[in-house]
Amino acid sequence: MLSLQNIVKQFDNYKANDDISFEIPAASIFGLLGPNGAGKTTLIRIITGITAPDSGVLLLDGKPFRSENRSQIGYMPEERGLYKKMKVGEQLVYLAQLKGLSRVEATDRLKGWMQKFEIENWWNKKVEELSKGMQQKIQFIATIIHEPKLVILDEPFSGLDPINADLIVKEIFELKNAGATIIFSTHRMEQVEELCQRIVLINKGKNILEGNVTELRKQFKDNQYRIEFEGELAPSFASEFEIQDINQNTIQVRLQHHQTSNDLLKKLIDQGLSIVNFQEVLPSLHDIFVKRVKEFNLSKEVTI
Repeated sequence: MLSLQNIVKQFDNYKANDDISFEIPAASIFGLLGPNGAGKTTLIRIITGITAPDSGVLLLDGKPFRSENRSQIGYMPEERGLYKKMKVGEQLVYLAQLKGLSRVEATDRLKGWMQKFEIENWWNKKVEELSKGMQQKIQFIATIIHEPKLVILDEPFSGLDPINADLIVKEIFELKNAGATIIFSTHRMEQVEELCQRIVLINKGKNILEGNVTELRKQFKDNQYRIEFEGELAPSFASEFEIQDINQNTIQVRLQHHQTSNDLLKKLIDQGLSIVNFQEVLPSLHDIFVKRVKEFNLSKEVTI
């Protein structure tokens, strides 16, 4: 649905985006990740048409991005872009009209969304009267009311309590199922694992990691196993296997290259333990994020 090919954007002597390439499948939820200052915001501005790359190609549905494609995009920024003195209903109708809807169509759609979110009584409230979480829900409606093909969500759960966060998650999946493509940018890796099929990791302007979330977790696995057992673990076990964590009848072990999961299981059984659960531990996206960024930064220092 969206293809970025060798995108470069430079400000004076600083390259915010340095030869970045990746593709986002249609009707998918895609994670755009990176530490602060990695170049994500600049990339989002290029994707939304706010700024143009110095070089490279941006394709939408296989065709070069054009200014008229902006009406097919919904962008929810991390910092809210709402007019605080305007009333909620008036403002959302106005923003929908900027995206090409008639006033009648915008009003009709807005009423439907406000009923769905059970916020009909907010219509005549000023934005400044709402809590941070309430404003976030209004910003979300403003982002998707024109039914965009491409939705960009930058920290969409900021300020939301768990109930309203779950509500937005439900709507994100419904957007995907209806055919929308969603770019999700956040520092909360557990949310990425819950929502995204694929990710790209940007650091210092470069694409340093890309792929399917499940496959990446398998790729970065570190031969660690978590075992729940009944019985008493013999002291000699620690001399043969590297214990990462132990808590009563649960233990986490990392195997060396010459050791196999069968070796571990046999040792535990030979000690007379009853195995309740034996599970390979895959790294979290948080662990992968930190590991890959540190490796990249170290390689840059060595090169310099």
